[in-house]
Amino acid sequence: QVQLVESGGGSVQAGGSLRLSCSASGGLYRGMYMGWFRQAPGKEREGVAVISRGYDIEFYADSVKGRFTISQDTVKNTVDLQMTVLRPEDTAMYYCAAGFRDGSNPLASARYMYWGQGTQVTVSS
Repeated sequence: QVQLVESGGGSVQAGGSLRLSCSASGGLYRGMYMGWFRQAPGKEREGVAVISRGYDIEFYADSVKGRFTISQDTVKNTVDLQMTVLRPEDTAMYYCAAGFRDGSNPLASARYMYWGQGTQVTVSS
C-alpha cells in the first residue's frame, strides 16, 4: 500500500515562493508518474504538474508554466514542487498523487490511484 505525505504548504504574499514536498512509502512501480494536483473551494480538481519516474519527463498546466517546477528523487521516493511568482489564483489545497497518466491528457487525474492528504497553499494579494 502506497502512502503519500505532503508538506511545505503555507501562506505567502503574491510574488513569493513556496516549495512543496511529497514523501512516498510503499512500493512504487517503474513507469508510474508522480503528480501534483490542486483544488480550490467550489472548483474541480486540476492537474498542476506531473513527472515520470522513469524518464523525468514533465508536464505542466498552462497556468503554471514558467513559474512552477516539479522534481523528484527516485531513491528517496520524494517529489517536490517549487512554486515561484505565486498568484492569488494559485490558492488551493495541493495534493500529491502517484499512478499513471492519461495518454491523451497528461494532467488528468483518473489514473492516479494513490493520494496524499493535501497541504494548503494560500497566496494573498
